[in-house]
Amino acid sequence: MLDVVILTDERFVNPTESNEYTTNVLFEDQLVLTGLIKRGVSVKKVAWSDPNFDWKSTKYILFRTTWDYAEKFDEFADWLMDVAFKTKLINSYDLVSWNLDKHYMNDLKQEGVHIVETYFVQPKDSRTLTQIHEELGWKNTVLKPAISASAKNTFKLSEETLAAHEVTFSELIAEEAMLLQPFQDSILERGEISLMMIGGTFTHAVIKKAKPGDFRVQDDFGGSVEDYQPTDEEIELAIKTVNACETQPLYARVDMANDLNGVPAIMELEIIEPEMWFRRNPDAADLLAEEIAKLF
Repeated sequence: MLDVVILTDERFVNPTESNEYTTNVLFEDQLVLTGLIKRGVSVKKVAWSDPNFDWKSTKYILFRTTWDYAEKFDEFADWLMDVAFKTKLINSYDLVSWNLDKHYMNDLKQEGVHIVETYFVQPKDSRTLTQIHEELGWKNTVLKPAISASAKNTFKLSEETLAAHEVTFSELIAEEAMLLQPFQDSILERGEISLMMIGGTFTHAVIKKAKPGDFRVQDDFGGSVEDYQPTDEEIELAIKTVNACETQPLYARVDMANDLNGVPAIMELEIIEPEMWFRRNPDAADLLAEEIAKLF
């Protein structure tokens, strides 16, 4: 019987190609694995989609780098529901299933967390992008799916580009919920901040910046990352955000940016499989292992 399985996707179990991206994943997973072993916790790394693994053979599963779930969402959702009956999840099943859909932003707002203004368009909505923008009075926006990862199907819109995106929008909204947010100019001017939280404690932060000519800060699109020292206000917002969850996540990443009024606002809360940049702070990976060891 294993104590913990570290969840990944099949690309990172026995990779045949070596590149910086894969090297970072393997290094950071190994930091957590080593921290657990050091504390006497038996552990193994397994792809969530492995059809041969017996999930009843581990006491806990730790979501780490299951970064292919958005492309296999139906399969992942079925697996998630099934595995919740076989073992315990870190973070919990309720938290993970809640965090899968960005409608959770509304829940955070209701708990008094300052979020980036967000408007959800439900599936089968017959309105055009132009009509919705006219109703909202918004000009420059970002359109993204309610369920997505790594900026998939994410578009920066303006009055000049709405018409060019109408067909894509109609195809997407026919199948899934989408959301609109006013474009935050600070992301281009300054960047998007990510604060890492473990056991309710802030550990470290980075600032992500888009490459020239783009707005997406993810490294998939050429974005860059730097260490960042957040303000007290930003740390307090991150703490308030994780505390607003129905149960506190063991670990989380809180993404924020200054809104159009210059006030820090939540862009996203990642508690499924957040990139935690442990390579920039290995002590944080050790702290995660320590928090997990307390479960036994």
